[in-house]
Amino acid sequence: MNNKPRIVFMGTPEFAVAHLKKLIDNNYHVVGVVTAVDKPAGRGKKIKESAVKKYATSIGLPVLQPKNLKSEDFLQQLKNLQPDLQIVVAFRMLPKSVWSLPPMGTFNLHASLLPDYRGAAPIHWTIINGEKETGVTTFFIDEKIDTGAIILQEKVPVFSDDNAGNLHDRLMEKGSELVLKTVDLIVKGKVVTTPQPNVDLPKKAPKLKPENTRINWSQPAEKIHNFIRGLSPHPGAWTELILNDGQVRKFFIYQSHFDTNKTEAKPGTIYAEKKIMKIAAADGHIYPEIVKLQGKKQMNIVSFLNGIKNKNKIKISTDT
Repeated sequence: MNNKPRIVFMGTPEFAVAHLKKLIDNNYHVVGVVTAVDKPAGRGKKIKESAVKKYATSIGLPVLQPKNLKSEDFLQQLKNLQPDLQIVVAFRMLPKSVWSLPPMGTFNLHASLLPDYRGAAPIHWTIINGEKETGVTTFFIDEKIDTGAIILQEKVPVFSDDNAGNLHDRLMEKGSELVLKTVDLIVKGKVVTTPQPNVDLPKKAPKLKPENTRINWSQPAEKIHNFIRGLSPHPGAWTELILNDGQVRKFFIYQSHFDTNKTEAKPGTIYAEKKIMKIAAADGHIYPEIVKLQGKKQMNIVSFLNGIKNKNKIKISTDT
């Protein structure tokens, strides 16, 4: 008989898959997975399964996809799995009827050094805010979002050339290792938790939306540069261009460099040549390197400029 705890894993994106796979590869007894419902996506509105569902079904794990986490049907399905422990990575806020179910508790892996960067997008906001260090935290879930008692934390450096994509990958690897350490402590009964410190103004990590991913050209160049790399490769920092035919299109910048050579130009002023575009900021310039015009493919700045006639006429739209 397997004397390891019966684990139910809850998660949705690729980030969570690495943690589930780590548990499976280390012979933990995962008895089921809870993930998001299938949704139509893309231009063809084809039904898309979550990354966690795809992996779980590929190895034969039972998958639950509740629309309502409080429904009696879902709670009964969960009870039927008889979990001793539940592990949550990049999922939804759980009701008490769910997180309080297993006798060993329910813990979450969060991609920040809590209490800072509670919320949906900790990796992005860490880079946007120019942090030099972040990390991963495991904690027991309670009634509020990302506020439970800390089990373990590990720090991870943030490098000046990081974007959200490569930091995501490093945190994913570090996080999966931390999940294993946390399960081991719980199984051995050696967990010592630490309440999260009270912080008057903890740094937040709200969900990314069009309104908070638009570039503000009145900010310092370095801040804009961090904003760009913090939103790369997804969803992308954006502005609006007025093209020389008068059309207004979203313009995404995924990679850039900057200078702090002071300019008298109004923030958002574009200087475009054959191979270089620079855009005035509060104290210097942003030089886009990898970009995408709405409706087009991602490309380098030279390819983009090759497709623009009258380069000196394109402008940043200041309408909000």
